[in-house]
Amino acid sequence: MSTVPKTRLTAEQYLAVERAAQYRSEFFRGEMFAMVGASRKHNLIAGNVNRRLSEQFDGRKCEVYQSDMRVKVNATGLYTYPDVVATCDEPRFEDDHVDTLVNPKVIVEVLSPSTELWDRGKKFKHYRNIPSLRECVLISQDHVMVEKFSINADGEWALRDYRTLEDILVLDSISCQIKLSDIYARIEFSERDESEESCP
Repeated sequence: MSTVPKTRLTAEQYLAVERAAQYRSEFFRGEMFAMVGASRKHNLIAGNVNRRLSEQFDGRKCEVYQSDMRVKVNATGLYTYPDVVATCDEPRFEDDHVDTLVNPKVIVEVLSPSTELWDRGKKFKHYRNIPSLRECVLISQDHVMVEKFSINADGEWALRDYRTLEDILVLDSISCQIKLSDIYARIEFSERDESEESCP
């Protein structure tokens, strides 16, 4: 019994489809992966981060994008959409469409139950192949937890986490700071969320 081989797209074919599509999809090794919709908390948190960075970029040659800016990892071929992406370098794009950034400085992902393993695992491995990337931030939407991975002079990634609303997330690579109380503005956590946070 023979099997029909799966048709794989080229990057050019993916981009042509994606630019005409109503819904966003990631792309890797010839396959498109539809992205799921985000929750209210997810959208609020991403918007809070985007807004606070935008305020601090006022008058500076820095740019921040939320959700719809595609990022390509040149080394691996992954095309994806971080929740927030920022750069203070001259932005570089894959082509004249100016919709696929290739030199992010900071990437922020708001964790969701359906994507957390991907965001923490293989996706972060892809991100570490971006030469320009200096900081990657993972934000929980179910309890107060912000994890910042930053690369040091030896090329090693170090983790610092922030666990209270009084903490301040420091993004050295773009000279920005955000209070966790601002990141979680208008977010209310349920008793269930808080009890799960306290579990070992």
